[in-house]
Amino acid sequence: MTRGSHTMLESLAKRLGLRTNPTIFFVSAGLMILFLLLLLAFPAQIGTVFGTGREWIVTNLGWFFIVGVTAWLLFLAYVALSRYGHLRLGADDSRPEYSNLSWFAMLFAGGIGTILMFWGVAEPISHFSNPPFAGVDPHSAQAAQDAMSISLYHLSLHTWAIFTLPGLAFGYFVYRFKLPLRVSSVFYPFLKERIHGPIGKAIDVFAVIGTLFGLAVSLGLGTSQVGAGLHALVPAIPNGTGTRLAVITVLTAVAVASIVAGLDKGVKRLSNINILMAVGLMLFVLFSGETVFLLRQIIESAGQYAQDLPRLAFWNDAMAQFTKEGGWGWSGDWTVFYWAWTVTWAPFMGVFLARISRGRTIRQFVLGVLVAPSVFTLVWFAIFGWSAMELDGIGSDGGPISAAVDESVPLAMFEFFSNFPAATLIQGIAVVVVALFFATSSDSASLVVDMLCVGTTDAGPTRQRVFWGVSEGFLAASLIWLGGDEGLAALQQVITVIGLPIFILVFLMVFALIKGLGQERKKALALKFEGVDLGRRTDSGPPPTREPAARREE
Repeated sequence: MTRGSHTMLESLAKRLGLRTNPTIFFVSAGLMILFLLLLLAFPAQIGTVFGTGREWIVTNLGWFFIVGVTAWLLFLAYVALSRYGHLRLGADDSRPEYSNLSWFAMLFAGGIGTILMFWGVAEPISHFSNPPFAGVDPHSAQAAQDAMSISLYHLSLHTWAIFTLPGLAFGYFVYRFKLPLRVSSVFYPFLKERIHGPIGKAIDVFAVIGTLFGLAVSLGLGTSQVGAGLHALVPAIPNGTGTRLAVITVLTAVAVASIVAGLDKGVKRLSNINILMAVGLMLFVLFSGETVFLLRQIIESAGQYAQDLPRLAFWNDAMAQFTKEGGWGWSGDWTVFYWAWTVTWAPFMGVFLARISRGRTIRQFVLGVLVAPSVFTLVWFAIFGWSAMELDGIGSDGGPISAAVDESVPLAMFEFFSNFPAATLIQGIAVVVVALFFATSSDSASLVVDMLCVGTTDAGPTRQRVFWGVSEGFLAASLIWLGGDEGLAALQQVITVIGLPIFILVFLMVFALIKGLGQERKKALALKFEGVDLGRRTDSGPPPTREPAARREE
């Protein structure tokens, strides 16, 4: 971008009362608006492009997604247990800002609730009634065990590895190198001061766009589940595109109200309500159902998952071309879709995790972020998944919950709750929980997108954050409108295409961390050679970098 263009954007930002990096803000907003205009003008053509792109990616690069996330998990385990595990995300004498209990609670609020409410029943039942492995009978005991292991593979350690890697990279480079809170800062070992130039800005713009699309897909999925719940409660309300558009409008309004209220009064309050209601639902299912059976399955599922994980982590259905119609179909619709969708949340979750983890060691961060949410996910899926499969009939020909999932994935949770006491009340509470979870995700992501544009943890002006909140809702509504009755399939197509470049970007963070940690070792060896007492040093990392005044906002 030329100096004149930058000056013009800076002047426009001042006139609008914005406090942000004008290049990142206006280019990101402009690209998003351009996509929306193209979507409104050429919906069929845009849908065809995304459908073709998804098919090519799944067929030719699905294996890359699968082996990539497993490689990230192994890398994180290595870093946590290596000599670098003692390094702190911050100065060497810094300490955590939050207690372990508060930290774990925020981890839960940050990234678990949305996916658990949507898939807690739907995914185990899907694999239970349609086993992905050859030779396994639907609704059999083996199908049930495989369904639980696959669900945990998709939504526990591997999902949190996708969040942990960028979180570690953000925390390490922003706090130890004293760099701006932007995705480009992670690549400082390669780009050096060029992170403040066009290359760095391009990375940041792309991260913002990817985050917006990732959230839009999540809002689309949540909207479909809320719509299904409303239809289950009031059959007169149609479960169609019109209802989903109305729901997304209400959710966006709630999110914007939370944004205006601010981080502590808005986001924190909604998150606390979410947690209490979600845990309440889980305990209700545990004690209203086969309690002893579920407690036994929590223990057994942990062992089964540990046993099956090495196979699942590398399984990409390579023999499908000889054994199944459609070849890549199962892995593409499930694992590749999951990883592509989840990785678009990586910038958002990375910033969130880094912000709440300053002062913790790398070992504490990696093990805490990987293990604590994964344990909760195990308990949640064991309770909801095994309850659903037991109600549906293990060893039978399937029941109403399987039929509901075959008809519409968002219906699964509500058909499941129809088997419990006070079903209508519980279904209504579930609708509220899902709505609040997705509203919380929207307002949190709006704050983080704003931080990525500003470059600090300080919140920008309210109008700035409201703009991103409204934009996310409008983008989600556009994708719902594009997909129509086939909304879920359309969202899968969009997120797989958008997820690929974000996935590559996060993959490169591994090499940036390797190079950055290597500099730590060289520095330590040099100081030891010079006779410096490492145990008494309080500074950390390479010398702080400052954006040159003339280039700071270019």
